Amino acid sequence: MRERRISELKKEYDAIKAKGLKLDMSRGKPGPDALNFTDGMLKLPADDYISENGTDCRNYGVIDGIPEAKRLFAPMLGVSEDKIIVGGNSSLQMMYDAVTRAMLFGVSDDCEPWGKSEVKFLCPVPGYDRHFAICETMGIKMLNIPTDKNGPDMDAAERLVSEDGSIKGIWCVPMYANPTGITYSDEVVGRLARMKPKAADFRIFWDNAYCVHHLTDSPANLANILAECESAGNPDMVYMFASTSKISFPGGGLGVLAASGANIAYIKKHISFQTIGPDKLNQLRHAQFFRDFDGIKAHMRLIKGVLKPKFDAVLEILERELATDGLGSWHKPEGGYFISFDGAKGTAKRTVALCKEAGLVLTGAGATFPYGKDPDDKNIRIAPTYPSLDELRAAMEVFCASVKLANAEISGGGETP
Repeated sequence: MRERRISELKKEYDAIKAKGLKLDMSRGKPGPDALNFTDGMLKLPADDYISENGTDCRNYGVIDGIPEAKRLFAPMLGVSEDKIIVGGNSSLQMMYDAVTRAMLFGVSDDCEPWGKSEVKFLCPVPGYDRHFAICETMGIKMLNIPTDKNGPDMDAAERLVSEDGSIKGIWCVPMYANPTGITYSDEVVGRLARMKPKAADFRIFWDNAYCVHHLTDSPANLANILAECESAGNPDMVYMFASTSKISFPGGGLGVLAASGANIAYIKKHISFQTIGPDKLNQLRHAQFFRDFDGIKAHMRLIKGVLKPKFDAVLEILERELATDGLGSWHKPEGGYFISFDGAKGTAKRTVALCKEAGLVLTGAGATFPYGKDPDDKNIRIAPTYPSLDELRAAMEVFCASVKLANAEISGGGETP
């Protein structure tokens, strides 16, 4: 019976494979349909290169960003402009620099460098592979923290940071999380802010990458972590990050860091040795194109118009092809860039391999966990944003056929999540 089922599914898979799909969905990239909305920015700045503070943006200086650019981000992150640094095109680079700076110099003048002793980070899982790669590159030990629809398991997080002084940080993607799509509840944000770490130099790395990437007309609400930390008497405990990488151009956007006044002053002191100033022309063109935060929100409504049909198509196909047989579970995100799929235990690697064999490249199985090791081998990140709708439907045909065959081969019916 099992062998016959595998044979039937193999024939279906081979027929789909024969269609010759060639598509890379391994990363969450904007498609040309979304990037086209920003083409007008390429003509800016037209002939006025002077910032409102008198800075000639063609020249050196202003290491923390021009005021127009800070004004774009202040309402996005819910902070005042004096608590913002606008950098180059990548918030990931700003996160990498923040960890490197802490390893080499500490997080303040009265703290020793992290790198002088063992360092650990809490990593809510499934999570963002590039966060984990930063830690692995730096030799930072990562500790998995389970998540649910509200965010990280705060009982576990609070216990661990209170007992172990070598735990120096936690990674958080708090809104439309990568890859699960969940938004942290007010309770979770409050408990994070009120934590009492044994390490006085503990930091929350708050990567709010998708804070304006809504897929519904009633977007989720996220509590302000910096305000919560200030209320809890922990104003310096958080670094907030965001960017326009999936708002304007991924290779030509703006990265931003927000933090307490003390943190900003310390970071500015160190980056003054790193750069004589960021690309202020790019900051100016963003400010001229969007004008203000309302302009960003209007732009994101255009992007939602092309992204929502893609997410809807993936969810509809998953429901039609896999839900009846209980071959997986998935969250229906209200925003962000990903859909997190959990198959039967022990099937993710085989599913991803079958997809690749049929011409569909997905994010590697295990990538959403530290060290690339998903203990249950079941989580797969689906990134629907880049392909056209027709390509996406073809990709999901490959994906569902691969899930069914992997499930039959490995679990013979499987243990559903």
